[in-house]
Amino acid sequence: MPSDRDSHYYPGHWREWERKCPEEVDMCPEGVERAVEFSREAETQLPRDLALEAALKLEEPYAEVIGPMKERGGVTGVILRHGYIVAEWGDTNRVDMTFSVTKSYLSTVAGLAFDRGLIHDVHDRVGDYVTDGGFDSSHNRPITWHHMLNQTSDWSGTLWGKPDWADRPEGDRASWPHRQLNTPGTRWKYNDVRVNRLALSLLRIWRRPLPQVLREYIMDSIGASPTWQWHGYDNSWVTVDGLRMQSVSGGGHWGGGMWISTRDHARFGLLCLRDGRWKDRQLLSQDWIRRARTPTGTHRPEELTPAGQSVPARYKIDYGYMNWMLNTGKMLLPGAPKTSYFHAGKGANIIWVDPEHDLVAVVRWIDREQLDQFVRLIVDAVQ
Repeated sequence: MPSDRDSHYYPGHWREWERKCPEEVDMCPEGVERAVEFSREAETQLPRDLALEAALKLEEPYAEVIGPMKERGGVTGVILRHGYIVAEWGDTNRVDMTFSVTKSYLSTVAGLAFDRGLIHDVHDRVGDYVTDGGFDSSHNRPITWHHMLNQTSDWSGTLWGKPDWADRPEGDRASWPHRQLNTPGTRWKYNDVRVNRLALSLLRIWRRPLPQVLREYIMDSIGASPTWQWHGYDNSWVTVDGLRMQSVSGGGHWGGGMWISTRDHARFGLLCLRDGRWKDRQLLSQDWIRRARTPTGTHRPEELTPAGQSVPARYKIDYGYMNWMLNTGKMLLPGAPKTSYFHAGKGANIIWVDPEHDLVAVVRWIDREQLDQFVRLIVDAVQ
């Protein structure tokens, strides 16, 4: 007798995705429409020219863009219930930058390495695997994969021309290059230099470009389109086994990162909803999904808030591995179940996953402050 897991619907090839009317999946049509219309009216204030927006941040040291960028699209989204498309709006096939959602794909590549024994234990030191000098110092030597993945590594150094202290620097300007070093594992900080150091370390152990790994083991298997791209920087090229390859970035902070369509994001969200399983294959182990969803601790997401503005208490975040953002205690999204979580990037770019209601919603270029109301409307539409 087939299990519930075996009876789940999964879409076919990237052009094939079955639709259901809201009432067919026990959702209120008017409620779904309210959520869609709300998102349309809540567009981000980011300029369409994202390179221009990046130029406005040049007061941050070493802020020069060194990777590709592109103009953003308009508000776009898709809602899935039981795997079926219930609502879709905007150009969901348009490939856009997705900023820090890239980090969730990077975490996935780390999970693939763990599942295949390339990483034996996440608490192993990275320097025992990676011998390019990046983990030779007395400060960096104790750093583990777990530290890198949960953003508590405090890795110190310069990568691709960007020193670690230059990303979201703290304290007065004179002290920036002389920051206090913290014992790895004791202090969380969102830092793209360290995320990019994780990407390079994973490239070293895979010995092949990470986009190839992601495509072979995940994206092709879930029927994603051939349109997504994962970029690095102009200067992030290395030689591995005599072959020149690019180390990708973990976001679009200085350009690059994952460029992907809303529909392909939705497939990734559905894979997460199904605990790493797609049809009859376990693409990513349930063990890794569990690890990715284990909270590091509560943190204030300054990277999602304009400079000079305080972060509302309701927007505290429990991070899992990289950008798995958890709704512990419903602090982040009071209108959503505490078991829900999402992958987020500047823009805002959001993949929201709600196991309790078997929902996935992708919304792009929505005002971050309006996210809770958007997901609240979706939950309210479930009958």
